[in-house]
Amino acid sequence: MQERYDIAIVGAGVVGSLIARELSRFPLRTALVERCRDVGQGTTKANSAIVHAGFDAKPGSWKARMNVEGARMMPALCQTLHVPFEQCGSLVVAFAPEELPELDRLLERGRQNGVEGLRLLSAGELRAMEPGVNPGAAGALYAPTGGIVCPFGLAIAAAECAVSNGVELYRNFDVEKIEQSGDFILYAKDGRSMRAAIVINAAGVHADDLARMIGDESFHIRPRRGEYLLLDSAQAGVVKRTVFQCPSKMGKGVLITPTVHSNVLIGPNAVNVEGKDDLSTTDAGLGELREAMRRSVPDFVVSGVITSFTGLRAHCDRDDFILEASARHPRFLHAAGIESPGLTAAPAIAAYMKALTLRALGPEVKAAKTDWLPGRPKPVRLTELSREEQHAVIAENPAYGHIICRCETVSEGEILDAIRAPAGARDVDGVKRRTRAGAGRCQGGFCGAKVVELLSRELKLPMEEITKSGGGSRILVGKTKTGEGDGDDV
Repeated sequence: MQERYDIAIVGAGVVGSLIARELSRFPLRTALVERCRDVGQGTTKANSAIVHAGFDAKPGSWKARMNVEGARMMPALCQTLHVPFEQCGSLVVAFAPEELPELDRLLERGRQNGVEGLRLLSAGELRAMEPGVNPGAAGALYAPTGGIVCPFGLAIAAAECAVSNGVELYRNFDVEKIEQSGDFILYAKDGRSMRAAIVINAAGVHADDLARMIGDESFHIRPRRGEYLLLDSAQAGVVKRTVFQCPSKMGKGVLITPTVHSNVLIGPNAVNVEGKDDLSTTDAGLGELREAMRRSVPDFVVSGVITSFTGLRAHCDRDDFILEASARHPRFLHAAGIESPGLTAAPAIAAYMKALTLRALGPEVKAAKTDWLPGRPKPVRLTELSREEQHAVIAENPAYGHIICRCETVSEGEILDAIRAPAGARDVDGVKRRTRAGAGRCQGGFCGAKVVELLSRELKLPMEEITKSGGGSRILVGKTKTGEGDGDDV
């Protein structure tokens, strides 16, 4: 039987998940539809994790409006959802006198956009604030409202909140066709289908593909690849704030930043590509990052790299966010073209899309729920607890006393919580994003096998069906014969 929903949100990245949370306030039947096996699998899981202050976007644009409002909303939202966030501030550095006018331009833009606390720093003030930055730098723009956040953690928390409030999450629902027959009928590649009165297009780099399914060709998304280097926490402290280079026509440039998990992140470069699943890293691209960092922090040795990765930005030919009803149908709503500063803007975009959706529904909307839950229970994180608190949670549940990931001190109890949660983990990387098991120096070399075992047990699946990140990424592929016995998994 074909399920019918009031709303189908296509795309469970940070924007789609936050929209789902906002709409879960109302007694509407809402589906959150994701083409991958987990939420936050697209741009959300591979970006700079920056909360932008809002001085870069063109005044009056959606990017400017949503950025500044989203940055204001972010601290309280992260507190409610128990997501790591730090308002560490950011710097845009001019490395030569001829770049100083760019800082003046950004300062004026920021003031027009309503960014608070912006000020220019002299070379001496910059060195006092960040001693490791290039001593030849001519000055910087300082934005105290800039910050850092865990992007996939925010998406996961929002999805958990939405599901707890009645939203239904569809995994591996890769929409390939949409028909209109009163409602929209969404067909997935695996044969499943659903009906919805309203569709919200939050499909990231695939947003234009989804729009074309209803004959809307009003915008085009071209993926823009960005590569990153993630360094071990031993490098923490090399910078205390996000340090940008002066921007170019391709974006905000290569940055170096602390992360909320005490790592150091370098990137991204910017390369336009055609493939919407091209997540390859290149020697040339990673070398470009290393060279760029020598300009920012000359004495910084790029060692201790624990992983490199690539993200795709949904660069739109309109060069702005698209937050509107499709001209082809008033109940097909776009939240498209969400590239930087999309993470920062996501809370404001979600609030705007909620209002747009309620207007589209009109008199069908009933009063908001009185029992709506704005957050989620605070996850247990052993590393954040005092010794006394650790003893207390272990006494209540001994699984918290069994350490699985030694690099990040993650317990069996924390991993079980991540699997059992609403919108819980279904693969090894899903556990990693929720708990950091496998995110440390050894990148899962010691804990990976145990995580597979726990997933197998909890999901009641054979271990050879457990994947790294969904699809065909199986970790175990068979058995080796050892004499006359049954063999050992490999």
